Amino acid sequence: MTDQLTYPDVVNFAVPFFIAAILAELVWIMVKRRGGRYETRDALTSLLMGAGNVASGIILGFVAYGFFMVLWEITPLDLGTSVWVVLLCFVLDDLRYYWVHRFGHRIRWVWASHVNHHSSQHYNLTTALRQTWTGTFTFMMLVRAPLILLGFHPAMVLFCGGLNLIYQFWIHTEAIGRMPRWFEAVMNTPSHHRVHHGRNPRYLDANYAGVFIIWDKMFGTFVPEYEKEKVDYGLVHNIGTFNPLRVAFHEWVAIWRDATQPGLRLRDRLMYCVMPPGWSHDGSRSMSDGIKRRHLEAHPEEAGTPGFTDMAGRP
Repeated sequence: MTDQLTYPDVVNFAVPFFIAAILAELVWIMVKRRGGRYETRDALTSLLMGAGNVASGIILGFVAYGFFMVLWEITPLDLGTSVWVVLLCFVLDDLRYYWVHRFGHRIRWVWASHVNHHSSQHYNLTTALRQTWTGTFTFMMLVRAPLILLGFHPAMVLFCGGLNLIYQFWIHTEAIGRMPRWFEAVMNTPSHHRVHHGRNPRYLDANYAGVFIIWDKMFGTFVPEYEKEKVDYGLVHNIGTFNPLRVAFHEWVAIWRDATQPGLRLRDRLMYCVMPPGWSHDGSRSMSDGIKRRHLEAHPEEAGTPGFTDMAGRP
């Protein structure tokens, strides 16, 4: 088997491009007076979150890689390192990303790690750098296990994951409108991803794709960006802070507070960890479905339209 396989750390190589692109976007916005907005404290928070993500990767990265290498030792399969294998790995890892991302919005334990990426009320290239510090603790590394067991070397899988993250950087902008129709049909784009960052009822729980938007179209989570409905960025309940420690850990603290309330059944304590954000044991809060239903009560004419398709006919 191919034991000693190395690939370049493409994310680190891309850092100069990230910096140059951020500066170019900032200049574009200042000159054109359109295409987004920068707020100094918000951008700085995003940059600090990105730095923290790198630091947590250095400190805890051995956990995931060690787990992958254990799987590599036990699998009898080795697909090799041809270009076609790398391409197949990239596509399958993007499918893996879709499901991890979807879990990140539908399982609160995973959302606690992912929520910081959605905490900015602005949408620019620095938002792409607002990454988690606690991804290791979600155990979503398990979703990559099938790729290793199928014969993709761990180094190749992580290399493809790095390429995936680099692709996603450029879609965090308002400076780019719509791409050509053929590109929008297959690939994730700024237009598609703006929807994903929206707190509008229509846009909740949509467009989880990393690189290929076809996964959302296949699994029924695609919602197009409406020109008449401007995306309202941020969380359903914004946290109103630029403190990176609060951004990184606020949802973990909230889970702890909810799950340790006195008088709860053990089942309810568990549900606060694994049910979607907004779940409560007494129904006093609303998950995304409830938010959408309330919106349709006020705007029944929108029933059956994208973002509300599966809500049509519901009470």
